[in-house]
Amino acid sequence: MIDQDALMAALKNVYDPELGVNVVDLGLIYDVEQHGGKITVAMTMTTPGCPLHESMLRGVGDALNGVPGVERVEVRLVWDPVWTPERITLAGRKALGWAA
Repeated sequence: MIDQDALMAALKNVYDPELGVNVVDLGLIYDVEQHGGKITVAMTMTTPGCPLHESMLRGVGDALNGVPGVERVEVRLVWDPVWTPERITLAGRKALGWAA
């Protein structure tokens, strides 16, 4: 089993280029499942028309492929539940200047 903390740490290296906050703290990562060396990620975007979704999906895959033990990554883009700003973590809010 691959360390879940290592997977999440890798995902924190993937940033939304428009907002400058990582995908974990933005609340874009809905689920990370492991089946042996295969990792499946369910993630969303802040808006359905996000022009950067392909590069962000690729960034998630690239980040996870760098984790020891990961053999294959599948990133699924989902829209349910709909993303809202309430999903942003405290760290994300601080990075955006929304929290002290």
